[in-house]
Amino acid sequence: MRKLLPFCLFLLLFSCARPQGQYVQISGFAQGGTYTVKLNLKGVQVGVESIRDSVDALLLQIDTTLSGYNKHSLLSRYNAGEKVPATPLFLEMYREAYRYWERSEGLVDCAAGPLFNAWGFGFKNSQMPTEEEVADILARCGMDRLPAELPVKDGYTDPADLGFPQLNYNAIAQGYSCDMIARYLYSVGVKDMLVDIGEIWCDGLNPAGKTWSVGVDRPVDQADGPSNELDGVWTSEGKPCGVVTSGNYRKFYIRDGRKYAHTINPKTGYPVQHNLLSATVVSSRSAAEADAVATWCMVLGVESARKMLLDSPELEGYLIYDADGEMKEWASPGFTLRK
Repeated sequence: MRKLLPFCLFLLLFSCARPQGQYVQISGFAQGGTYTVKLNLKGVQVGVESIRDSVDALLLQIDTTLSGYNKHSLLSRYNAGEKVPATPLFLEMYREAYRYWERSEGLVDCAAGPLFNAWGFGFKNSQMPTEEEVADILARCGMDRLPAELPVKDGYTDPADLGFPQLNYNAIAQGYSCDMIARYLYSVGVKDMLVDIGEIWCDGLNPAGKTWSVGVDRPVDQADGPSNELDGVWTSEGKPCGVVTSGNYRKFYIRDGRKYAHTINPKTGYPVQHNLLSATVVSSRSAAEADAVATWCMVLGVESARKMLLDSPELEGYLIYDADGEMKEWASPGFTLRK
């Protein structure tokens, strides 16, 4: 996550004569990029200005609490060794991270921040570490050294109580942000919505009265931004779900002819070297789950990721991988993709 930029609003009103209602679109800047929230105002008693202000406030709360790029956030201050207020959001994000660490058997580890920093994919600029440096970092970080709950005393939590852990929530924070916005929208009566903050939560129908559609990038190496190529378009069934793609085609660098991507195996301390290029995950439970599982898939590799997705009825997935220089795809039975 990155520093929240000044908020702006773009409002798009569709014809009120449409039987599905009146849609608005709120757009702006958040977490180092843009976000879009599309929603149907039918049956909603809260005005669009109030909705806009509430979305703005939630994004600001996330930025000042969980962003590792905002040097004044609670997370940045905690990582710097400062005792910080134990706010509900700060404590819940840690719990969420711990749950996914347990579930993934250590492959999604939000306390492996020093590894990402060492490889240049965290909150600090760095060079490629030596084997000795990787071994030293592995011995000092990871959630296996931490409790399931952050200790709290007098309303504060102190990193010194846990040996000064370095936390990095990039694997789940954007998905969790979508869930927070969606929970607010449900609370004011919204039924049809699409929340896009880099990761996506959607429910119901779009302004055309059809189910929501989301483009799936073709994983073409492009370190300076998103690919302009689509592999296909995923379509929902009108049910609530989170949709997240993780891949090794945007954040990477080449050293001595070898590609080092941002997916790091927290058990080995090294960037993964298998042939899985991207994983798109759909979760019926939350965008945070889709976010964490997409990262989990990228650590596992094709075969293990495929098995995990097939064994999880609440998940659907789409894997794109390299097979002897040719891109291949695999989709779980319930993943609906139009080419």
